Amino acid sequence: MELKNIIEALLFSSQKPLTPAELAGVLAEAAKSEEPEAQSLAKTKGKDLEPILDELASDHEAAGRSFRLVCVAGAWQFVTRPDYAVWLQALMGERARPAKLSQPALETLTIVAYRQPLTRAEIEEIRGVSVDGVMQTLVERGLVEQVGRAEAPGRPMTYGTTRLFLECFGLRDLDELPAADELRRLTVEKPAGLLTADPGLATTPPDELAPETPPEAVPEAPSETEAAPPGEPDGEAPRASSNPPEP
Repeated sequence: MELKNIIEALLFSSQKPLTPAELAGVLAEAAKSEEPEAQSLAKTKGKDLEPILDELASDHEAAGRSFRLVCVAGAWQFVTRPDYAVWLQALMGERARPAKLSQPALETLTIVAYRQPLTRAEIEEIRGVSVDGVMQTLVERGLVEQVGRAEAPGRPMTYGTTRLFLECFGLRDLDELPAADELRRLTVEKPAGLLTADPGLATTPPDELAPETPPEAVPEAPSETEAAPPGEPDGEAPRASSNPPEP
């Protein structure tokens, strides 16, 4: 019996993801039986199973089935493709999702993921603000944990990401994090316009502000020092005579 098919059967029947080491442990346990074929696999190591798992994943990917084999946080499992989510939700119902992380929490989590292990003071130095509340949230969510102590005065605690972090973001390991140069190459589309855009509002970009319309010219009243027309008293308008002219 081909070892690849045995591994496939184990992963298909397992109720949880399995690491190569755990799969090797199952093979060793099965070798205690009197089955000669099982005994022949007793010395199989986890590292020997990694190329077989990669090959098995490629086979399922090429077959184009509704499910595939993936490695998340170092453990392998079969998962359904996202294309079938609407039917699976109708079968299993909606599951309550945890509240989304705030922007400060995501920024802090990114710093920890790329710079770990590091202390809270180092995180605050990078962000420029206090991270006490944000770090508490990340620890409570199980995304960040204490991983040791720094070689510095006071031996402050250092932090790193957890296995749950890899599972949440679908990563095999930290090596699958996007490189910094890849992040710089991402194209960010500028929105066509802001819903609240209106000339004079602070939400409108400066280059899109409508130019101010100059006020209409209003004739200035003559000043008191201006000379009155000849024959009229200064500052007084000519008056109409009520008496008819003499013949």
